[in-house]
Amino acid sequence: ILARIHPEKQQRIYLSAHWDTRPFADRDQNRPKERFDGAVDGASGVGILLEMARILSADQGQIGVDIVLFDAEDYGDPNEGSSYCLGSQYFASHLPAGFKPEFGVLLDMPAAPAATFYREGYSMQYAPGVVAKVWSIAGKLGYRTFFVNENSGPVTDDHYFMNSIAGIPTIDIIHHDPFSKTGFGAYWHTHSDNMEQVDKTTMQAVGHTLTALVFMEKPKTAANP
Repeated sequence: ILARIHPEKQQRIYLSAHWDTRPFADRDQNRPKERFDGAVDGASGVGILLEMARILSADQGQIGVDIVLFDAEDYGDPNEGSSYCLGSQYFASHLPAGFKPEFGVLLDMPAAPAATFYREGYSMQYAPGVVAKVWSIAGKLGYRTFFVNENSGPVTDDHYFMNSIAGIPTIDIIHHDPFSKTGFGAYWHTHSDNMEQVDKTTMQAVGHTLTALVFMEKPKTAANP
C-alpha cells in the first residue's frame, strides 16, 4: 500500500512498516499453531504512520513523504531469511514510477513498554548518516532511553531489501532486547502480543521523532546541497 503526501514535491523521503501479522504464534509455549493479535509486531508501526499521515497531509511541509505498508513480511521460515519480507522484496524490484525518495525509515515493533531501539546492523551498513540524524533528533527531544546509542546485530527486515535491491538508504527502528534469546521482546510471536503490550509513551517517542525528522528536512538548493 503506497500513499503519497504532497506528491507535487520533488524532494521526498519514505516511511514504512509491515501491516501483516504472522499467521501463527509459533513462539508461544501453549498455543503455537493459533493466530495471535500482533498488536505490536505489525499493527503498532502502521498505527504510528496513519497518525503521521493525518498530521502531514494537513501541514504544508517543505518536502514530500511517501508512506509504504508492506505485506508478507512475517510469514517466512526462521531457517531461511529470504522467505521473509516478500512484499518489500517485490516492491524493491518493481518500484512505482516516480518513487525516488532520498532515504527511508522502517518501523518494526515500535510500541512495547520501555522499548529500546539500538542502531541496527544493516542500517549502519547502508545508511549510517540517516541513523545518526534520527538518533540525534531523538536525543534532543529527550528520548535517549528509547534510542540507545549502541550498535546491535543485523536483522533481516524490509529495510534490508530496500537497501540491497532498490538502493535506497533505509534504516530500521526496531525493538531490540539484548538480554533475550531471540533478541526481541518476550511477546514476540506469542499470544502476549496484544493491546496490553502497546505503550503510548513508546509510540509517542517514535512518532514525535519521525515527525521532527520530516519537518527538519529542508529542500536542497545550491546554497544548501
